[in-house]
Formats: sequence, C-alpha cells, structure tokens
Amino acid sequence: MNLVPALAAALAAYLIGSLSFAVIVSRAMGLADPRSYGSKNPGATNVLRTGNKSAAAVTLLLDALKGFVPVLLVRIYGARFGLGEGAVALVALGAFLGHLWPLYFRFHGGKGVATAAGALFGINPLLGVATLATWLIIAFFFRYASLASIVAAVFAPFYQLLIWGGGRVAIALIAIGLLLIWRHSANISRLLAGKEGKLGAH
Repeated sequence: MNLVPALAAALAAYLIGSLSFAVIVSRAMGLADPRSYGSKNPGATNVLRTGNKSAAAVTLLLDALKGFVPVLLVRIYGARFGLGEGAVALVALGAFLGHLWPLYFRFHGGKGVATAAGALFGINPLLGVATLATWLIIAFFFRYASLASIVAAVFAPFYQLLIWGGGRVAIALIAIGLLLIWRHSANISRLLAGKEGKLGAH
C-alpha cells in the first residue's frame, strides 16, 4: 500500500464523513436541530421523530452516500495511485469516523449505521446486501432498530471473514463493528431493561 496517498484518501473520506446531514437537512428544511431533542443523536432515526419522513429519508440517503462514494472511488480509481485493499479499508474507516466525530460539528456525531452500510456497499455490494438482509430480518422479527444494527455490526465482519477472507478490510470492519456496538451502549442498556422503543411505536 502506498501510505501517503492512502492516508490522504482516508483524510478526505473523514472530511466527507464529517458532513452531518441530519443537521444540514434539518436546517435546510426548517426543522429543529436533531441534537436538541429525542435521543439528541444527529441521525435519520432522530430526524424522523419530527414527523417529517422526507427529511429523514434524505438524511438516511446522504449519510449512506458519504460512506459509499469515497470507498467506491478508491475501488475504481485507486489502482492508478497505488491504492489497494488497505486504502479501501482506511477510507471506509475514515468516512465512518467522520460521522461519529464530525470536524465541522464540534465532534458531536451520530451512531454511524447508515454511513457504515454505505461503506459496506462500496467495499462489496454482496457484503452490503448480506448485512442489510441481516438488519431487515432482525428488525422485522424483533422490531428494534438498535438491536438490528448491533446484530448487523457483528455479522458484517463475520461475513467478510467467512466468504471473502481476512485482510485489512476485515480488520476495518471489526473496528467499525466494535465502534457501532459501543455507540449503542445506551440502547443496549434500555434493551436489557425492556425500555427500548420499538419500530413503529409512537
């Protein structure tokens, strides 16, 4: 791996990931700052609490794209700059870390589920589909978005290791999965206490 270009690409991915679209979209659509209500998490799920489904959908899409696009660009064009699997792993992690700790928003970011999902699709569409299917199955049967995210975070690196092998991408996915679980620590406490809100509940 060509280290300097790889680190530059990872930094660019971090800066793109630092675009907190929950805040940006809310401002553009005249909604309250998502960091000021509900879970105070700047993510699509919290934006949905305003009742504005369009704002939540746009936030979800843009948060996913900021993980997907940088990774895909490195996969398509990276070879000519000496960027291989290691750079793809760093860029995926960089975009994800940008969402968690955004430079432009005083490092107050979201949980990173959509951005991680976008990065997975950028790394390998089949891996993204498998992980998304896992999320949907858990969400359908148990009705907890947080539980679905936690289970998907565990299974993503497992799928990578089982089907496509180890390497730097697997290491990045393990790191992303552990961070996702950590960011859901409050949700885990509520799940254990039976106080976590279910999908579709008002």
